[in-house]
Amino acid sequence: MSYVVVNAIEVPSQGRDQIEERFAQRAGQVSKADGFESFEFLRPVNEEAGDTYLVYTRWASKEAFEGWYSSKAFTAGHAKSTNGPPVGTGSQVWHYEVVQQESK
Repeated sequence: MSYVVVNAIEVPSQGRDQIEERFAQRAGQVSKADGFESFEFLRPVNEEAGDTYLVYTRWASKEAFEGWYSSKAFTAGHAKSTNGPPVGTGSQVWHYEVVQQESK
């Protein structure tokens, strides 16, 4: 089954435009990684979600994600995101194994 990694990034309202622009200009290296399945950048739209943006990546396996995470491409892709001061005020990274899946 697939492996999912979610980065939950706290972004105050004044930083929303900036983080969305940074992601729009991202290096895009992740989609070239072995075992990569999908990427989504999610904007919070209700009160319960607060100021938390989610970066969702899906991988063929935990090993595929770990290969990406330890790669030079990961380092290069994230180096571009350091242009300017941080927009987020904190983050958490969550890891999941897909137990069930349904898609159209």
